Amino acid sequence: MNRLLVSLLAAVDALVAAAVGVAAALAPLTVLWVFGLGGGADWAALWPTSVRLWQLGQLVPLRITLPPEYLNATGIPAEAATFWLSLAPLAFTTFTAVFAARSGGRAARAGAWVVGVVTGAVVMAVIAWLLWRSSGNPVAAVYGWQALLLPTAVFAVPALAGALVGAWRNGDDGLVDAVRLRAERDPRWAGVPEAAARGIGIAAGGFVGAGALIVAVATVLRGGQVIALFEASHVDVAGGALLALAQLAYLPTLIVWGGAFVAGPGFALGTGTAVSPAGTNVGVLPGVPALGIVPETATPWMLVSVLLIVAVGFVAGAAARGRLHRAGQVVDESAGPRLAAGAAIVVGGAAGAALLAAVASGSIGPGRLAEVGPAPGPVALAVGLELLVGAAIALFGPTRTAGDGRDHASYSGHAGATMGRATAADAGNGRSARPAAVLPHWVSDVSGDGDTEQFAPSDLDPLASLGGPERPGDERAGGTDDARGDAGAPDADEGEQPRD
Repeated sequence: MNRLLVSLLAAVDALVAAAVGVAAALAPLTVLWVFGLGGGADWAALWPTSVRLWQLGQLVPLRITLPPEYLNATGIPAEAATFWLSLAPLAFTTFTAVFAARSGGRAARAGAWVVGVVTGAVVMAVIAWLLWRSSGNPVAAVYGWQALLLPTAVFAVPALAGALVGAWRNGDDGLVDAVRLRAERDPRWAGVPEAAARGIGIAAGGFVGAGALIVAVATVLRGGQVIALFEASHVDVAGGALLALAQLAYLPTLIVWGGAFVAGPGFALGTGTAVSPAGTNVGVLPGVPALGIVPETATPWMLVSVLLIVAVGFVAGAAARGRLHRAGQVVDESAGPRLAAGAAIVVGGAAGAALLAAVASGSIGPGRLAEVGPAPGPVALAVGLELLVGAAIALFGPTRTAGDGRDHASYSGHAGATMGRATAADAGNGRSARPAAVLPHWVSDVSGDGDTEQFAPSDLDPLASLGGPERPGDERAGGTDDARGDAGAPDADEGEQPRD
């Protein structure tokens, strides 16, 4: 595939990612404008509101300034009229990131990943600029540089990651292949990059999976509280549908909060609040139905949830160790590759958890609502330590393969020693060696026991007692001296000569 076609496809990917995101915000808002606001709706504000919602989903903070007439109608104090809204609905972010990663991977398979990533990033920057210039809004304002840079980064970074993974798997005849060849010069370290990448992916995915599990369990256990909050909102059908869609947009954000809860540090729902397995202190919460899953109290059994991240670390370490085995690493004797893979899993997993915690935190209102979500630092530290425990067990613990090898070596050594003694005895008697009986490896050596009679290896051979045609020189090791003397003398009948 030539570079021009790769550039066109990357540009289309960026355009589609932005268009679908804006449409996902525009469609429900249009329903609200038609059925909720009716004839008094300001249609000129529909497009800017949709763009602002999409920008919030691309991690762009919004500076909200409530108009005076709204303050008078609602009784909100003047000091709360201006605040930042920066808690992102990560459903928009996730869609853009996944779409970008697929675009980068396709460009890598086409052999022009650099062109594809650069083109997609440039086109996304142009689209972000057009949306920013066409969405002036006095209520929700944004900084121009954030409106340009952050949506571009949300698309470009996953696209680059997908392109590098695709180039590593399929080759690019360029930089990635050069790095891979350099890494494979030393056979001991050839499988470390892939093992580390696989372990980091499992660690990040396990963190998200643990968060999704805890959110699902909390939803089942506290579903009644969620329904009660829905009923207390007193919204009609259209309002209820829009409220449900808004909460679905924040579902990935809640999953990251669940991952932080499982890891231990938990998250905050306002300044001075905490929700963690060690304890819950939230105070008065906003009447959002999704927040009904937040536990009111904590029990000591919740601390067991940290074992989920330890288990994730174990799976990541086991996968990395398996990849090192398949790459031909003698990992049971060389600790270097395992140390490198384990360090990558711990550092990469902790960094991924910190990044997710950072994008899943922000502000949702004035005052104490300016601090919502998990803190990246504590989450990274807790996840790193828990991954370290699990990965160390998997990477440095004994395996069945190693145990079987030792048993086989012990058995082989015993068998070799026994056959060696039999062969030496036969050779000393001038006879051809024949296989001696081999004791099982579980039979202990009794050579040092004076009360136990020692048997020759041939006495334990079941074939030794069977008769058969004898050949010259094929005498049995158990014969007596007389037999050996008779065998050595010529037969009288055979020695007589005919006489005349």
